[in-house]
Amino acid sequence: MTRKNYTSLTEFILLGLTDSLELQIILFLLFFVIYILTVLGNVGMILLIRMDSRLHTPMYFFLANLSFVDVCYSSTITPKMLVDLLSEKKTISFAGCFLQMYFFIALATTECILFGLMAYDRYVAICNPLLYSLIMSRTVCLKMAAGAFTAGLLNSMVNTSYISSLPFCASNIIHHFFCDSPPLFKLSCSDTFLNESIISTFAGVNAAGTLLVILTSYSYILFSIFRVHSGQGRRKAFSTCASHLTAIILFYATIIYTYLRPNSSYSLNQDKVASVFYTVVIPMLNPLIYSLRNKEVKKALWNLINRKRIFHFCDCLVNFLN
Repeated sequence: MTRKNYTSLTEFILLGLTDSLELQIILFLLFFVIYILTVLGNVGMILLIRMDSRLHTPMYFFLANLSFVDVCYSSTITPKMLVDLLSEKKTISFAGCFLQMYFFIALATTECILFGLMAYDRYVAICNPLLYSLIMSRTVCLKMAAGAFTAGLLNSMVNTSYISSLPFCASNIIHHFFCDSPPLFKLSCSDTFLNESIISTFAGVNAAGTLLVILTSYSYILFSIFRVHSGQGRRKAFSTCASHLTAIILFYATIIYTYLRPNSSYSLNQDKVASVFYTVVIPMLNPLIYSLRNKEVKKALWNLINRKRIFHFCDCLVNFLN
């Protein structure tokens, strides 16, 4: 009987964020603006890094990869959520649900690893500046980025396989706005303890491993900064790392709260709020954080704007003379 119900399941129903029609319209407008800003900000960051040769360094190479992940990460969740906010029946197919989960986990894992690589890059740049170009060569950076994406895809494959193999015979109603593992575990009519333990282990290893790299890197960075006698040198080192640390704290705080807290403290409403923050808001904030707190990015953006003004002035002058 269980097997029969499991194989006949063809779709899930997403309850979304709220039942209030007025609030759904407000949330649609809010999240639509946030999504547009996310795409424009991250794509703009990628193009800016590509167009300005002074930003062709390992630090901005990883930042461009982070921006690419954020665009894909947000696009995996937000468009479907926007459609559901204006729809009466919020359904998603069985295959579509786990396809969404696969890319979500893969991109979230990749983002964690990229944060770790960016911390290691800052460690090498500040603690071993003479060897920086040798250690962080273009080939090494490409291999690191490829490794981050590969690890994300493999981790997601394992996670999604375990969850999709569960028998969902109790209900097909997901108390969430996207297909995530905690609410899906609650729909299974079998004992999910082993599956949840495996998923938690993978999430814990990924989070703990990348956090260990980040904390170790920044511990060495702090020791190096305190040994710098020049106040200007200290401020420059701190400003280089401030934007990265801000993005890390925002991302890891919500991820750890959602996936690594005890099951006894799990709350669907609290989880929805945290999920909105790391799936919708943080991908928009990252390019703002890295542009507003980074002098090199602001300078490159200003140079690009001035260059456009010069080109526009030349075009106007040519048209006037003709």
